[in-house]
Amino acid sequence: MTAMNATPLAVPDHRTLRAAMLLASRAPSVHNTQPWHWRFDGARLHLRTDPDRLLTAADPHGRQQVISCGAMLHHVRTAFGAQGWHTDTTRVPDPLDPGRLAEISFRPWPDPPSGLVARAGAIEHRHTDRLPLGAPENWEDLQRRLRMLVSPHYLELDTLDDAVTARLAAVSEQTAALRRHDMMYQAEIGWWAGHSGDPEGVPAAALVSDAEFARVRVGRVFPSAAHSMRRAETDDHAGMVMLSSEGDSLPEWLATGEALSAVLLECTVAGLATCALTHITELPTGRNILTNLLRHPGTPQIVVRIGTVPDGEPPLPPTPRRPLADILTIEQG
Repeated sequence: MTAMNATPLAVPDHRTLRAAMLLASRAPSVHNTQPWHWRFDGARLHLRTDPDRLLTAADPHGRQQVISCGAMLHHVRTAFGAQGWHTDTTRVPDPLDPGRLAEISFRPWPDPPSGLVARAGAIEHRHTDRLPLGAPENWEDLQRRLRMLVSPHYLELDTLDDAVTARLAAVSEQTAALRRHDMMYQAEIGWWAGHSGDPEGVPAAALVSDAEFARVRVGRVFPSAAHSMRRAETDDHAGMVMLSSEGDSLPEWLATGEALSAVLLECTVAGLATCALTHITELPTGRNILTNLLRHPGTPQIVVRIGTVPDGEPPLPPTPRRPLADILTIEQG
């Protein structure tokens, strides 16, 4: 076939591209670092890590950075899918270039599944909720749906029952104790948490007071917010799930992020709040302890709290995001 009669490559126009990428930029990331950069070359989207946003104390090997980029990758594919574009994705296209995480090409998708469209609609409403949460509704049915969504990423989703929660809380407290006197770690988390008006980091409105944190069964220690007692009538009965992979490689970290995104968005569709607990698996010691909680061989990657919010509670303001121009480069042909 000659170039003159070749079928034109199907690609979204720039307006659609920007709209989908702006929506997908709501993806969660560790400490809201947003450690990704995208490049559109006129035919394909390319995803790379942003090395300047590596948490050198908390995440020196870039594991959580890649998980964050995996969540963004899934958000991107979901946003484009809802706009009628199927995304054919090559993950880690060059093993010799680990910063190059994915390459996406497009083809029209006139009838995306309703579940995908619903998850795309949930992107703007999802946020991390660190306050006490009530027990999740329709828990058994939700677990089945979550396992179905996780399965294509070759990960396992395990439910952690109440008998395990006390052990999980002990692992969380042990992790905090090991980090308490790590000055570089404390400076890093202090830098990324509690600022206001910046397009990155965990905003002050998303943090909890000491009194509120004391009522959460398993949570991460951040710089505390000013004293308050929100949800004073809510006992924390959040459900807990854990994502695990067969091994502990970069492609599996990327897949963990994609699976995490699917879990968080499906929970949001179900009207539930979520909080990813990344600190529990930061250190090898924590991952080793959690391995004993699995009913199958595998490597624990991330734990997620899932629960209900009291009716009538006003929504939190959106967590800030970097301008689209900072995370997306569009090459002019």
